[in-house]
Amino acid sequence: MEMNSSCCTPPGSGPGSGSASATISRPVPTVGGSFRLIDDSGAAVTERSYFGKYLLVFFGFTHCQTVCPPALARIDEALDHLGDLADRVRALYVTVDPERDTPEVMRAFLAANHPRITGLTGPAAEIESAKKAYHVHSRRVDDPDGYRTPHSAFTYLMGPEGEYLAHFVDPVDSNDIAAALKSCLADR
Repeated sequence: MEMNSSCCTPPGSGPGSGSASATISRPVPTVGGSFRLIDDSGAAVTERSYFGKYLLVFFGFTHCQTVCPPALARIDEALDHLGDLADRVRALYVTVDPERDTPEVMRAFLAANHPRITGLTGPAAEIESAKKAYHVHSRRVDDPDGYRTPHSAFTYLMGPEGEYLAHFVDPVDSNDIAAALKSCLADR
């Protein structure tokens, strides 16, 4: 798990830690930004649609059989661990396969398997822009059954004003995601 200092304070850098030379400074990656997509109900959304909520953002596709199912299950479990605090968090599943993942496909898939997660799709150019903003890599690979779309597998934690807070590698434990969320939610 990677965390930026807005949610946690590195050892030796908090109040009373002594001299300023003891401060640990880490660059905060530029992750996230503006997007214009369509949610699984067919509504146009932007990053501003989710301001005021913490976001767990994961990129994948509904035909994924290896990476996405356990990642989405971890997000669900992390939300379960939060209890009532989960009301302050939105989970977003952004497709890397807009050709197949229409709003209707996303809605049916998530309603059946992960009803607390909102699916986002849109035109290929807008998906590419969102992928670039989140440093997500994917590519279409033809195979005998049509095609598949291998992709990077990070879950991003974004703050209530769209700011990057942390990312979680795959596979991370749902308890770690929940702990990071609880830490951030307690700070605000």
